Amino acid sequence: GDPWQKHGLQASAADRVEMVRRAFEGQAIRITIDTQEIERAGATYSIDTLRAVRAEVGAETCLLFLLGADQLQQLDTWQSWRELFDYAHLCVASRPGFELDAAQLPSVVTNEFSRRKASAEQIRATPHGGAYLATGLAVDVSATAIRAALQRGERPGSLVPSGVLDYIQQHHLYQA
Repeated sequence: GDPWQKHGLQASAADRVEMVRRAFEGQAIRITIDTQEIERAGATYSIDTLRAVRAEVGAETCLLFLLGADQLQQLDTWQSWRELFDYAHLCVASRPGFELDAAQLPSVVTNEFSRRKASAEQIRATPHGGAYLATGLAVDVSATAIRAALQRGERPGSLVPSGVLDYIQQHHLYQA
């Protein structure tokens, strides 16, 4: 499927899956790459994916849906965004250089997050419904800046794992 708010992607879905796989290669944490969004025909929405994942893991499993603070500003434009809480906790990762200012958020998003604000302990103890700001996840990285560096023929920095960079270069991705 196609992410409905992202146009002009320069890497295929298969390329993006392979880059994620390579990014986590050799890590102590085991991850599963869920490809159902790219396998779904047509436009794909996060709510559809969360419904499917919730059906797979059951009602009592704690699910976290992680999104960047920049996405919080447009959350109210997402398909059935309030229903996301019915299937997972929303965990917002702050981003260096991006000031999360409640005054700049749509009031409906601010109100929903305030009403659902939960501690890490509350999140762990419940399967869904909470809102959590994860300040400890802040990493100063921008996919846009990485792609721009690659298009200029520059090295994108140390935050791109070597396996991912090798793949990008072998497949001539993000190059002018």
